[in-house]
Amino acid sequence: MRPSTLLSAPAGSSDGRRGIPWMLAAMVLFASINATAKYLILSYPVMQVVWARYTFHVLMLVVLLGPSLPRVMATARPGLQVVRSCLLTVTTILFFNAISRIPLADTSAIMYTAPLLVTALSLPLLGEHVGRRRWAGVAAGFVGALVIIRPGAGVMQYAALLPLGAACTHALYQIATRRISASDRPLTTLAYTPLMGMLVTSAAVPFFWTPPDAEGWLLMAMLGMFGGIGHFFLIKAFQASPAATVAPFSYSNLIWATIYGFFLFDDLPDAWTVAGAVAIAASGLYIFRREQRRQQEAPHTKEH
Repeated sequence: MRPSTLLSAPAGSSDGRRGIPWMLAAMVLFASINATAKYLILSYPVMQVVWARYTFHVLMLVVLLGPSLPRVMATARPGLQVVRSCLLTVTTILFFNAISRIPLADTSAIMYTAPLLVTALSLPLLGEHVGRRRWAGVAAGFVGALVIIRPGAGVMQYAALLPLGAACTHALYQIATRRISASDRPLTTLAYTPLMGMLVTSAAVPFFWTPPDAEGWLLMAMLGMFGGIGHFFLIKAFQASPAATVAPFSYSNLIWATIYGFFLFDDLPDAWTVAGAVAIAASGLYIFRREQRRQQEAPHTKEH
């Protein structure tokens, strides 16, 4: 699809299920980013891998958008776009550090507390009403995170602070995305997404640089390709179908994280991780459904 087509396509333009394959494909690509990064971190510093993730993403966008790039970059909220991009950069640095220490499935499951944090932060930052049922869902999700971390059960609890921190910054990133969606087109936001990551890490990476071999360069380029195409697929998912239809399929990422972890790193989640991941996913889906139901209710009706 040409950039101009994406610019003009209305979000949620279909009421069917055509967005589901786009969402599933996006989750495969996002899980592929994490698995490729974990593999690269075995040989290269985390900061260099983060640099590759965003630099090749930007290069791909430059090639694809070409002469239309200046028009795409026109934004009504430049400050918020920069802040949003910085939040994603911090999220990636924390997450890549986490996967260098703990299994992919564990890290991914803990990261899925981010939607719960979005709910918790929507009251002070967005002024949205959060009823006690959704607060209960948030609490249940964090119990699931504690089941995975198991405080007092070993060194895992310290490494788990990294994905917890990443979940916090990612929640703020999602809130910034909500705010920016009211003023900027999806492709504009997509173009700004990797920008600060490239600039910040380009300044830092000379202090961490390890010369890559041919395989290293190829995998680093693939990181950017996975990121750019994955974000594009995500936009397509929400354009093709309502959020209520496609958002629950984002949890398929946990399945792919488990598969990659097993085949590439010989890691399988234990029973505690599986139980915690199920609790987090169930809580996230419950909160999402409550949000959809709340939006369908009359404005004067309060959630109980």
